[in-house]
Amino acid sequence: MNKALALIEFESMATGVHAVDRMLKQAPVALLRCGTVHPGRYLALVGGTVAATEEAHGVGVELARANGCLVDQVLLPDPHPSLEPGLVGSRREPAGDTLAVLETATSPAMLRLLDAMLKRVPLRLDKLRLADDLGGRAFAVLDGELPDVQEAVEIAGELDAADAQGPGKLLGASITARMDDTLRKVLGETTLFASCRNWTPQGAEKLAAPEED
Repeated sequence: MNKALALIEFESMATGVHAVDRMLKQAPVALLRCGTVHPGRYLALVGGTVAATEEAHGVGVELARANGCLVDQVLLPDPHPSLEPGLVGSRREPAGDTLAVLETATSPAMLRLLDAMLKRVPLRLDKLRLADDLGGRAFAVLDGELPDVQEAVEIAGELDAADAQGPGKLLGASITARMDDTLRKVLGETTLFASCRNWTPQGAEKLAAPEED
């Protein structure tokens, strides 16, 4: 696991590619992911030692600001252990009694909230999605016990209101207690409508077959 993570969201795809090149030449960081995302933006995620990640992050942010295309950014010197697996596609079926779903306007904003929440409240990160197929937004699913989930959502609201990068990036937060078992299984497989299979509970009424002419 990397000692630090940095995520930069660029308004310009051209500048994003150039910035990643500069970041990798500037410091010995791992390029965890980079590429185009909705809606025509560019995301760059790097990790490594705290010193190297800070250096690469600084170069990327400076270049983005110089070109007027910095959407948002985050530097996490000591990220919660759940974040990196979530960022590279890990998912799990919710196990707790209560579900929390967060939605933010940018991907870095989501990482800022999740890192702070997970360090303060014992929740599990089940799914994290950034930008693609979300119109540029970020989406996270977490689970835990009801009091913990309630506390975490309150923390998210407070952090967003005091965000030094600009408040108002938390677009939505919901709490679902006593989660339905079917929904629990669905979320363990996917959060995409297009890839969700049909879940018909045992004993449910089925549509009658059409009569033949």
